[in-house]
Amino acid sequence: MSVAEDVQSLESRYILQLYRRTPIVLTEGRGVVLRDQDGREYLDFISGIGVTSLGHGHPALVAAIADQAQTLLHTSNLYFHPLQGQVAERLAALSGLPRTFFCNSGAEAVEACVKFARRYWFSQGTPRPGFVALAHSFHGRTCGAVSLTWNEHYRQPFEPLLPGVTFVDPDDPDALLAAVSESTAAVIVEAIQGEGGVRPLSPAFARAVGDACRRTGALLMADEVQCGLGRTGHPFAYATLGLEPDLVAVGKALGGGVPVGAALASEAVGGALTYGDHGSTYGGNLLACRAALVFLQELVDGGLLAHVGRVGARLTAALDALAARRPSVVTRRGAGLMQGLELRTDAAPVVEAALRRGLLVNRTAQTVVRLLPPLTIADADIDRGVALLEEAIADVEKERTA
Repeated sequence: MSVAEDVQSLESRYILQLYRRTPIVLTEGRGVVLRDQDGREYLDFISGIGVTSLGHGHPALVAAIADQAQTLLHTSNLYFHPLQGQVAERLAALSGLPRTFFCNSGAEAVEACVKFARRYWFSQGTPRPGFVALAHSFHGRTCGAVSLTWNEHYRQPFEPLLPGVTFVDPDDPDALLAAVSESTAAVIVEAIQGEGGVRPLSPAFARAVGDACRRTGALLMADEVQCGLGRTGHPFAYATLGLEPDLVAVGKALGGGVPVGAALASEAVGGALTYGDHGSTYGGNLLACRAALVFLQELVDGGLLAHVGRVGARLTAALDALAARRPSVVTRRGAGLMQGLELRTDAAPVVEAALRRGLLVNRTAQTVVRLLPPLTIADADIDRGVALLEEAIADVEKERTA
């Protein structure tokens, strides 16, 4: 039995079968390259679904994690430690939102935002039960987050979920304006919908969101778990649309691979919360905060934002050229290092063909090949990755016409 077969056999006996895993066993990584148990290398264009933002084995992150592991990992939120305030200060400077709650993932950050929105209106003496979310949205797997997630595949087995959620088409600003009322607690948006097919919101729809929130007083929640923290070449993607959220959910990139999420809140929302309204045992522990500080240092002071702006433009141009050449590609969508190629048919064969050629990408929304490479990726790796992707697409086109 091979190592891969042994790992799969062990998991089949003891692990809940909730993931349809790609049948390779990854054991080592450096930069944008991963290696499996047989020593085969793969160019990583998915980065753990946008998580390994600094690539694999980033020296500063490795050193910080090792140092913190030898010092102190965790104390719980019963006590102070020196790092939470430092991370929160940096997040406030980037977002303009002065209050932070730390948790362990993007879904937990969304869940916190949902509770904070409800708590805000309760404190005003006028509870508002409703939420407005968008078609093609994905906000996480907890019951609150999945209540705001559009795809019935994620929702239906767990109903009844959070009541009062209305979904509107992100291509229909008038529908959004009609859906938001004075019983709406909050509107939740992703500036670029990741799981929904790498779909950017239009400026017209963003204007409608802002207008609806101002007219009704509804809070605006921005889910920046995937599209935020430099992924598009900007600290937060919502700012490129002129949106001014009251709550922001972040996760994924923030820890560079160490689990950490955060809910950012305005002073008004933060002031409505009190002791015991929410909590997390692990949230914002020393290890998570130390990793987050390294990432934010690289993002802001290390020139990573400017780097993503430059290499993101290179990736965009290369994918546009690829799309123009390949008949099976409908269009490219996205920004910076968050890109998707919509195909005319199921994207799974292209993902499999890319794997055979040593490129890791994934499928989302059935027909979209999603690319989320590390933010540290170099020009040469972008060129190589796009070339491998085009070869994979050409392989599938050839198979379909054979």
